[in-house]
Amino acid sequence: MKKIMLLLLASVILVSCGGKKEVKQITQESRTATEAFGVAETIKNAFVKKDLATIQKNATEAGVKDIMAGRPVFDSVDISFTPRWVEIEGDQMLVNISWKSTWLLSGRKTDERGMAVFVMEGSPLKVTRILRANPFIFQE
Repeated sequence: MKKIMLLLLASVILVSCGGKKEVKQITQESRTATEAFGVAETIKNAFVKKDLATIQKNATEAGVKDIMAGRPVFDSVDISFTPRWVEIEGDQMLVNISWKSTWLLSGRKTDERGMAVFVMEGSPLKVTRILRANPFIFQE
């Protein structure tokens, strides 16, 4: 009896593992969200390197003002982004990003963290505004 049950169980496992698996297609929303996270990461890296040209390429005029607003002449900054979620409202994308930063200014080290909402529009996506806690503003 045990041999029959073992043989039956083995055959069920073999049958259930066979066949082709369905390949799921990536949705347009998923591609757009991935692009949005990439734009945010590009802007972050450009800010750390003080590369204004890259920031201007990936943000509108109002977006550049939000990114560069209150920017001190920092010695160095380390910012890390953790994407949380994306909301699509018509032609706008609201990209919610949790962030942590470490600023070095005049020999003084300051740690900060917060949650920002990057508002993006257009094709290719560009940052138009930053809502909530802006990761690019040094809070003294």
